Amino acid sequence: MASSALQHKRVVVIGGSSGIGLRVAELCAEAGAKLLIVGRNQQRLAAAQDKLSALGAIVETAQVDAHDHQALADFFANAGAFDHLVSMVGDVMGGGFLSADMAVIRHVLESKFFTNVRIGQLAANHINQGGSLVFTSGTGGRAQDACGSYIGNLGINALVEGLAVELAPKARVNAVSPTWTVTPFWRDLPAEQVAQIKAHFATAIPMKRTAEIDELASAYLFLITNGFITGQHIAVDGGIMLGA
Repeated sequence: MASSALQHKRVVVIGGSSGIGLRVAELCAEAGAKLLIVGRNQQRLAAAQDKLSALGAIVETAQVDAHDHQALADFFANAGAFDHLVSMVGDVMGGGFLSADMAVIRHVLESKFFTNVRIGQLAANHINQGGSLVFTSGTGGRAQDACGSYIGNLGINALVEGLAVELAPKARVNAVSPTWTVTPFWRDLPAEQVAQIKAHFATAIPMKRTAEIDELASAYLFLITNGFITGQHIAVDGGIMLGA
């Protein structure tokens, strides 16, 4: 189903130069899609383009800092029409309301919620009939230990519900909600700290392990290709919230 649904379709992946976003792009490429990969780091964009081109995909790239809303507007003004868009955008944080710095809370909300609102507004003018938007929410934390991230995730889920109604029946809008996963997103943390975080989540998750990138990426592909799902957020989290 995925291959026939994506053959010759144009897919935009914002944050697609590494990690989960790159794997989503690879799955779309394998299904015959044409790709536009958006990211901040030119070196990673070039590496992603080489990797995807090796799969036989038609790949364009654009260096854009999605947190710069004027840069986002300029990008969409020149991007042309597309069939599907995936947004991986959204910074994270730990700490409750009493311990967190207000600037950090504001930054995470700006990154995770308001930037994706703007992406939705701009993308709505360029998406083709029958297309979709898939955002990235999140799971695995509560307000008392991840206050800004928690509110941002709730905001994304509300955004998805609202846009799903506003864009129907032209296009569908959904989100994937991963929990903490080992990806290149954490490249700046010491390896020992990453290992400690992984061990913590493996203990907290009922499945007693963290996710593999393919387990997350396949959920994006499912939402892209299933034409009757809209306004939903799918948690791919091993059941971590069941005992929280």
